Amino acid sequence: MKLNEMREKTVDELQSAIVDWKKDLFNYRLQLSTHKLENTALISKTKKLIAQAKTVIKEKEVEHA
Repeated sequence: MKLNEMREKTVDELQSAIVDWKKDLFNYRLQLSTHKLENTALISKTKKLIAQAKTVIKEKEVEHA
């Protein structure tokens, strides 16, 4: 998901996406520890998505405050 797409979503949609990405991140780390993860870049990409979504949520909170 790109940053522009995130800004179009509501806070609730972003929060549910964060939950899904955290589950994915957990699974990627588990696969990494068992040497079954082939694309290790998925971990950093997922962490970046989570951070971007949290930033967009903060931006939306500041706009409404």
